Amino acid sequence: MRPKKRIVAIDYGTKRIGLAKSDPLWLFAQPVGTFDRSALSVALATMVKQDDIALLLVGYPLSDGDERNAMTGVVDRFIEELRAEFPQLAIETVDEHHSSMSASQILIASGRSRKERQQKGRLDSAAACVLLSEYLELCDRNG
Repeated sequence: MRPKKRIVAIDYGTKRIGLAKSDPLWLFAQPVGTFDRSALSVALATMVKQDDIALLLVGYPLSDGDERNAMTGVVDRFIEELRAEFPQLAIETVDEHHSSMSASQILIASGRSRKERQQKGRLDSAAACVLLSEYLELCDRNG
């Protein structure tokens, strides 16, 4: 039986950080919202207090050839900060290649108006959902 804690996914951006969480059975991803760095800390601290996080997934930016780029170093520093702030959390990285593009296509397919799709943060939290959904599918396939 899977743990009842959730998996939380982060789509890190220098301006906004998208957050998504799984349901307790690890079947679905749902958006939590979009945060700046300090508000993200508050949101994660609240979840930690509720003992609600099994794993923290952070989208890891790699280029087409799985090569590091300028943003990779920024995310590495962000992960170091998370480890220092939340040493009790298990943190994994997942390839975020094309997650924003996939999220954009999902928002278009959902029938959202262009104005709704362009609201700040909607794409960031949707990208975090894409990262988490792909991870949950892998977990399900690998049993």
